[in-house]
Parts: sequence; C-alpha cells; structure tokens
Amino acid sequence: MKLKLIRSYFPNGTNGILQNAKGIICYTIELPWLNNEVRKSCIPEGKYVLVKRYSQKYGWHILLKDVPNRTYILMHPANNAKKELLGCIAPVTSLGGAGIGWESRKAFNKVKDLVYQAIDKGEVVKLEIKAASL
Repeated sequence: MKLKLIRSYFPNGTNGILQNAKGIICYTIELPWLNNEVRKSCIPEGKYVLVKRYSQKYGWHILLKDVPNRTYILMHPANNAKKELLGCIAPVTSLGGAGIGWESRKAFNKVKDLVYQAIDKGEVVKLEIKAASL
C-alpha cells in the first residue's frame, strides 16, 4: 500500500494531507522544518516504510523506518505539534493552524486501522512525504 503526505510548511509548524489511492484519509501536524534537527524539526521529505510498533507510552502505533539521522520517528496522536511532538507525525481530523489540529485520536485510529490491515495481509506500506506544489 502506498500513502502520500503532502506538506505545507509554516514557521510554527507543518501541516499535511495524508492520502491513499482512494483519496484523503486525514490531515497531519508536525513540527516546523528546522533542517532535520533532532527533537525540534519535522523529518525530511522522502519515502519511508511503515511498521507496527508497541510501547508503554503510546500503545500500538506506527514507526517510520530508516529516517535519515533520526530514530523512533512515530505516527501517534497529538493535537499540538510544539507541545506534544519531538519529530513525529500526528494524524488529525481537522486543522486549526500551523501545527495545530483536532480529534487526533480519531484520525490516528483510522490511519492505524488502514496500515495494520495492509501489514496483516503481508503488504509493505510505504509513505511518501513531499511538499505541496504551488
């Protein structure tokens, strides 16, 4: 399965649209682009494989593999990028500003269900991240 994250960059955060072949799944929020600085920046544009991951803190969530110069980049619920993210991606139901969203858990569960179903069928799930074209 292929997913695309189309980003728009702002000084206080990064907003995105996550989509698959059927259309828009949800929106996303991230930290602003700060040259891939660990725990302060969103990750570089590129293609990443998504896998299942479990932790005490987040329960079942999604890990992005092989992010350049970064570890444990996750997709998990959050509604405020600056307060709740350290480089990860948070699906949200709607956007409220740069790096701000609402109903993240609802959007995350939708994404997680899609990704986990594909993985359980033996599919490789790839996420391509790129900037919105003008």
